[in-house]
Parts: sequence; C-alpha cells; structure tokens
Amino acid sequence: MAQSAGLHEPEDRLSSDTVDRHRALTSIQEELEAVDWYAQRVDATSDPELADVLAHNRDEEKEHAAMTLEWLRRKDPVLDRHLRTYLFTEGSILTLEESDSSSGAPAGSLGIGDLRG
Repeated sequence: MAQSAGLHEPEDRLSSDTVDRHRALTSIQEELEAVDWYAQRVDATSDPELADVLAHNRDEEKEHAAMTLEWLRRKDPVLDRHLRTYLFTEGSILTLEESDSSSGAPAGSLGIGDLRG
C-alpha cells in the first residue's frame, strides 16, 4: 500500500472536499497498482484463456482509474489546466512545459515575480 493511503493531518482539520479528493487520489493509486499486478500476471501465465481473463480485468482497472481521474479533474482547476496542457499531445512533453503560458508566468517561473530589488 502506498504511504499516502491514510490522511496525514487530523481529519477534523480538513475540509470535506480535501478528504474526498484524498479518497479519489488513493483510489487512482489502487487502480493503477492493480493494472500493474494484472499486467504482470498476464505476462507470467502460460494459459492463454487465463491471460485473456486477466487482461480483461487489467483493462477494467484502467477504466476505473480514468473515471476517477475525470472526477478529480472536474474538482481541481489546476489539475484540469495541466491535463489540458499535456494529455493527448504529440512531441516532447518538456517542450510543452516550456511553452505553457496559460498560468501567465514565464516558463520555469514559480509565478512570484522578480525578487531582485
């Protein structure tokens, strides 16, 4: 289990939105972990019928991860912006980062402006 499966702060100090986002993030981790396990089992088995069943299960987990990621995207405007920048693109991902000006900050900037006097 991932280290971030549990809350790191007291639940009574967290908003219900934060707790729900944590639930979604934990669920995505679990779904992707299951994808990995099923993929390994597909590779390891010598029975083609079992491999087909396990591959089907693996792909169901991918669907679950995608559905939860979409829920999370709808709740988190910053994640939404990043997903819109990087997903379903071609070419260098790092070049996309350098040219991403949707935040209004220059590439590589933390968006806090010039700190020199």
